[in-house]
Amino acid sequence: MDIRVKKTRRSIITAFMELRAHKPLEKITVKELCEKAEINKSTFYTHFTDIYHLSDQLEQELIQQVVDNLPHPQYVVEHPKEFTQELFLAFYAQSARIDKLFSGPQRGNFVVKLHAALKERIFQAYPQYEDDLFFNVYLNFAIFGGYYAMCEGKAIDTPGTIAAIAQITEHCSRALVEELHARKQE
Repeated sequence: MDIRVKKTRRSIITAFMELRAHKPLEKITVKELCEKAEINKSTFYTHFTDIYHLSDQLEQELIQQVVDNLPHPQYVVEHPKEFTQELFLAFYAQSARIDKLFSGPQRGNFVVKLHAALKERIFQAYPQYEDDLFFNVYLNFAIFGGYYAMCEGKAIDTPGTIAAIAQITEHCSRALVEELHARKQE
């Protein structure tokens, strides 16, 4: 990518994140963003179709960064405590950007998009469980439940909350492994 294109894109993103820190997504205009980024509207439109397209791309990039920071997605079954710790440390490392991009009405979109990306990664390691109801319920519980518990607990004690979520996930994983083993015996 041309250095000028990179600088322009970075300028647009920086301006957007500054605006997003103080305004809901639906209140940000292309005109306002262009003034802040010191670019023409036509320049903005060469990169993005609208504000929502820009936001969606940044959200997808952020989700991908969180998922890419998980070195062992297969740990969800093998070592659930470590998986949960890796997941929430990756989440916590990006929390400032998450809080900006997914604030207001977009707050719930983060965990939905994260859940979809994690399931895709996990099912690459465990394709045999993709249609398994019990396994999917476990994943939903671990990801959604852990996320919301993390949101509620981070104001109190982030490391303690992560440790508690990891321990609970490990107990649930034992039940999952027992269920999967029992099915093989049938």
